[in-house]
Amino acid sequence: MSQPVVRVAHRRAREGCRDAYEAVLRGMMDAAGRFPGFLGAELTPPLRGDDEHRVTMKFASEADLTRWTDSAERARWLEALEPLAMGPPEFHLLSGLEAWFVPAPVPSAHPPSRARMALVTWLGIFPTVAAFLWLIGPLLAPLPFLLRTAVLTALIVLTMTYLVMPRLVRLMKPFLHPGPGR
Repeated sequence: MSQPVVRVAHRRAREGCRDAYEAVLRGMMDAAGRFPGFLGAELTPPLRGDDEHRVTMKFASEADLTRWTDSAERARWLEALEPLAMGPPEFHLLSGLEAWFVPAPVPSAHPPSRARMALVTWLGIFPTVAAFLWLIGPLLAPLPFLLRTAVLTALIVLTMTYLVMPRLVRLMKPFLHPGPGR
């Protein structure tokens, strides 16, 4: 089963080009939204005038992201950005634990509160740890403490990263990213 992939791009707009730069970025995000596997995008403008813009795009799989990345459509948008931007963009891919709590796509630009993230994490960890202790704990009992702990925590981290948290975050999305006034 493929996991969602998040790509974050950082780039500065040329002086005096911020509005045009952001308009092109929004057009590019709209165009990406018509590609298969697109799950959302967010534009975070700089806090100060000379800082970088951040564009976060989420796709259902690495293959979906690659389809967008290699497309002629994206190439046209990047060409339109060239005269408005300073230097090439810097890209980062997020996966596993770091991508669990990526903020909801536009219009929300704020991650969930730490209390909500802690509660959702506990809702995933508690049953996972309990199940592993019940099912695998007795099999690991003859092992030395540190080896038993290393095996158990490795299994729990893998299960949380690839099975539990992607499903739990999707299920708890209304709780993690409530609308205004909730």
